Amino acid sequence: MICARAISADRRADLELAFARLRLPQPLRESALERLPHLQILLTELGAADRQFLAELDSHSHGAAEVSVVWGDEPGAALLGGRREEVQELAARARLTAPELAGALEGLLRGIASAPVLRLGSRTLAFGARTHLMGVINVTPDSFSDGGQFLDPELAVAHGLKLVAAGADFLDVGGESTRPGALEVDPSEELRRIVPVLRGLRAKTDVPISVDTRKAAVAEAAIELGADLINDVSGFQFDPALPEVVGRSSAGCCVMHAQGSPQTMQKDPRYRDVIAEILAFLESALNRAIAAGIAKERILVDPGIGFGKTAGQNLLILRRLSDFRALGRPILVGTSRKSFLQALTRDKLPSERLVGTLGSLAAIAAAGSADVLRVHDVREAKEAVAVADAIRQAKQGGELFESGQNG
Repeated sequence: MICARAISADRRADLELAFARLRLPQPLRESALERLPHLQILLTELGAADRQFLAELDSHSHGAAEVSVVWGDEPGAALLGGRREEVQELAARARLTAPELAGALEGLLRGIASAPVLRLGSRTLAFGARTHLMGVINVTPDSFSDGGQFLDPELAVAHGLKLVAAGADFLDVGGESTRPGALEVDPSEELRRIVPVLRGLRAKTDVPISVDTRKAAVAEAAIELGADLINDVSGFQFDPALPEVVGRSSAGCCVMHAQGSPQTMQKDPRYRDVIAEILAFLESALNRAIAAGIAKERILVDPGIGFGKTAGQNLLILRRLSDFRALGRPILVGTSRKSFLQALTRDKLPSERLVGTLGSLAAIAAAGSADVLRVHDVREAKEAVAVADAIRQAKQGGELFESGQNG
């Protein structure tokens, strides 16, 4: 009986498994990758020069005979298909007459080919081998899930150390709730809440600490106390001074997409193309960060699940997280206990959404489409993600495959 197996040309682990079964020598594997069709690339927001360049492919004037273009009724969109090497050649030729198209294609190819790294001070964190976890410490009275539980700094520090012991790779400390409908907190009050917690954690752990803030004054004080990362849910839209504060330090940052403010974001959110608009927002935030002196290697991106999105939009974003690889930065995602899970599981209270949360985390890790997951329940998340990561990377196929042990 013939066994037919579908192999995705965009999933390197699948290809390596196929190469092992073929007993293809290592030197020949890269050339085999170049011959494998195909990439299917949805292009949107195409300008006139981009459309003209792609239209000329039919005449083979650019020497990219293997690249196909499918047009629909939307003039600014096209579906591009072809081998990696042909798409790379197409991008190189587009640099003169369609530079924006060239940049988009080259960014996509880089995102597929390499795992990103994150530099925080003297640390360099490599992604790709496993999914990392960021444990949440909310020192607020009104956070949607655990507001009021860790207002006492000693309890907050103890909780953070418990998260580290459970396997957190990062800690994220927040002194202002940004749940739907939350009111802005004065910077002095935000600092009053987080400063003793930062001091306590920094004295007892060397795990990278993130501070969830939109404000330059809070970020500056947090960095002086040893914060490694500033997690801005506004994507540098709230406080224009914040990028410069981070840029003057060795700290990193995470820029997140949000439509509107916490007071307005869940009041009928609308998009023409949710993925394209989030990509454009994050690209703009990245450029703003780099212009302020923040090295690209110190930046993460977050599509902002639940921040100005419907349940259906959140699900589509999670399904297409790999689209954000085109930005070339590590992807952070937070689904933990969020309200979109209620539409699927009927669990009304955030504290009841653990199973739904773990389902979302496992799906993301199994796809390998995010690098850091922001979670409340680290111990449970660690186990779910470990299983999903192991399934994604499994390669023991028997004696005719190269030997491989999965730890």
